[in-house]
Amino acid sequence: MKKLKWGMIGGGEGSQIGPAHRLGSGLDSLFEFTAGALDHRSQEGIDYGKRLGLGDRAYGDWQDMLSAEKKRDDRVDLVTVATPNSTHFEITKAFLENGFHVLCEKPMTMTVEEGEEIVKIARTTGNICAVNYGYTGYSLVRHMKAMVARGDIGKVRLVNAEFAHGHHADAADANNPRVRWRYDPAQVGVSAQFADCGIHAMHMASFVTGQEVTKLAADTVSCIDVRTLEDDAMVNFRMDGGAVGRLWTSSIAIGRQHGLSIQVFGETGGLRWSQEHPNQLYYMPLGERLQIIERGEANLSPEADRTTRVTIGHAEGMPLAFANIYTDLAEAITARKEGRDMDPAANLYPRAEDGLRSMAAVYAVAESGKKDGIWLDARPPMFR
Repeated sequence: MKKLKWGMIGGGEGSQIGPAHRLGSGLDSLFEFTAGALDHRSQEGIDYGKRLGLGDRAYGDWQDMLSAEKKRDDRVDLVTVATPNSTHFEITKAFLENGFHVLCEKPMTMTVEEGEEIVKIARTTGNICAVNYGYTGYSLVRHMKAMVARGDIGKVRLVNAEFAHGHHADAADANNPRVRWRYDPAQVGVSAQFADCGIHAMHMASFVTGQEVTKLAADTVSCIDVRTLEDDAMVNFRMDGGAVGRLWTSSIAIGRQHGLSIQVFGETGGLRWSQEHPNQLYYMPLGERLQIIERGEANLSPEADRTTRVTIGHAEGMPLAFANIYTDLAEAITARKEGRDMDPAANLYPRAEDGLRSMAAVYAVAESGKKDGIWLDARPPMFR
């Protein structure tokens, strides 16, 4: 199969997320890194892009990239937006409207209204707008979803999700520019920790259970009192399939490193998975012994088999999870080019609708936290 052409905005030298995207996009030789506007500093971005082999398709800013790429017969097939949060909407909107498929880092937008506009544009243009909830790319997360869907644990009663770390727990570090911006409303909006990490856990709950969050109640707190926005949140929620949800997210949990985990409890069994130990999925059937399902073992679901690359016992990490999002998108784009249906086992990439639901939850958590945890509708207006 001919490689698809891939471009990136943001993710420049020293970026935390850029290398994971470049590794993920190229891992299966489905995409060729062709174009990029990698830094807000024009010349630095051009120089870095050239060192990565982009040549004259290393651009000084995203506007130059859009202007040049839309005129080319060999334009990029997919653009990844990995810039600061406040720029996601403008860039994603512009590329969608000009005929490009987009993978946007989360959060997709800064407001619910912007999120609804992106959903409408994607639906109107027919272009793909995916959102990088990259942890849903893990093989055993996809197997977990398949097990729930086929009824292995019966009707889901309860889902418990966490994303807690302790890397912002030092009060003496609160004014460090690399930390402070994350709690600055001018740069991140109405929420800090929940918008940064909590929405990963909430999206994971919806992804695995196949249910959407309808309402929630939140207790939010700034444990370091100089912060305007929360560094810890506890969220109770209800889902449209009847499941009850509990979510804890924190950046002051000393001793926690990454801290993303999910547990799903049904009428006839329970499942448990942690991102720090992604090769094992724990399955407890009612009245039986605990089973440990290993990534790469025989007789897993097609969704898990498709997203496994190395043999059992060897670790697969975050870049490979990202790569599974890219393989989903490559299949979706190629199927469109070839005029066929895509492989259903690959039809799992997070959509603009997921990004919109997350933003509606962010605003509901922020408002509920200010109002002593009252229950609020967590759905965006267009989905009510």
